[in-house]
Order: sequence, then C-alpha cells, then structure tokens
Amino acid sequence: MTRPIVYGARYSVYVRILLLTLREKGVAHDVVEVDVFAEGGPPAEHLARHPFGKIPAFEHDGVHLYEAAAIARYVDEAFPGPSLQPADPRGRARMAQVIGLLDNYAYRPWVWGIYVERVSKPKRGIDSDEAKITDALAKGETAAAALEAILGDRAFLAGDALSLADLHAAPMIAYLVKAPEGAALLARHPRLETWWSEVANRPSVREICA
Repeated sequence: MTRPIVYGARYSVYVRILLLTLREKGVAHDVVEVDVFAEGGPPAEHLARHPFGKIPAFEHDGVHLYEAAAIARYVDEAFPGPSLQPADPRGRARMAQVIGLLDNYAYRPWVWGIYVERVSKPKRGIDSDEAKITDALAKGETAAAALEAILGDRAFLAGDALSLADLHAAPMIAYLVKAPEGAALLARHPRLETWWSEVANRPSVREICA
C-alpha cells in the first residue's frame, strides 16, 4: 500500500483537519506543498486534482479526493487505528451537524473575520478592518453558542470519544483564540472553553495547530 499524499499548505485550516486525522490514526503520509495564492492562481497540476483550485487534495492507491470532510472520512475508514466516527446513528448525525455548522457558520467569521483581520494582517503591515471584525464577532458568537449547545455535557462534540467533529473544529479555534477578541469570545462559553483546553493539549493538536 502506498503512502497517502496530501496536497496543500500546512497553515490551511482544512489541510490541518486532514493532517490531524492522519496523525490521530497513526498513518504515515507525505505532504506536497501547494500555493493556491501564487501569482497567476493555483498551479495547473493542482487544478487537475481540485477543479476549484482549493486545498487540500488527496491521493492514495489510485483514489483521488478533495474536500477535507470527505477525505477525513475516507482516512478513518480506509486505515486501521482508533475509529474517529461514532458507532451510533445519533452520534454520526451529530458529527455531521457539527462539521456543517463549522464550515457554513464558523470558519469565515472565526478565521477570516477575526484572526486574519486582527492578527494576520497587522503582521503583514496591513491595517485591520474594524467593521469586519465587529461583524465577525456577532456571527462568531452565534456559532460558538450553537456549538456549545451541541456539546452539552459531553466530553467531545459528537459523544464521549474524540471524533472527526473535534478534529474539524480544532484548527479553527486554534486560530480564533490567537486574537484577543477570539479568546474573549471563547471564554464566554465555558463548556466549549473546557472542551478546547482538553483538545488543545492532545499531541496531534500541539504539533499541527501550534
């Protein structure tokens, strides 16, 4: 069996989701760096892997995939190691709900609206857009409250064991809390903050989301 290949950039939230999944499964893999923001756009060879020019793309034994959630499920099911999906239908539905919530309602405000505006842009000598931050905080607050409601009193987002839902959330929150406003937002949701304190200390998260 050949080693799987991840095509993308290690800073990417969605590449990190896949790298966390591979790490938690104990799967040896290779990473081929791809700059989708290069002058002229994504390289032609990458567009052949991902027609929308995004990351990650993935290859393993003749299987070619894109979309991080789909790839993560493939990795969980194709390789030995601890299962990262709940065994029961309710748990799997909760996992899918969390992943959908994160992709549709949390990623843009948490990462682009808060982290990029408050942390990433100033590092590059670009002024933050305060209006974007204000808008992102309102949307990000709603997403955090919804995620905390789903978490409830469970140890993990989809049940009593780590799942793909937790690995999907971790890279987004790792960026969110680097901004003062993001850390304050998380602190207003103590059960979610407790969950994060546990997940953030996993070796995989410390290694990939530092």
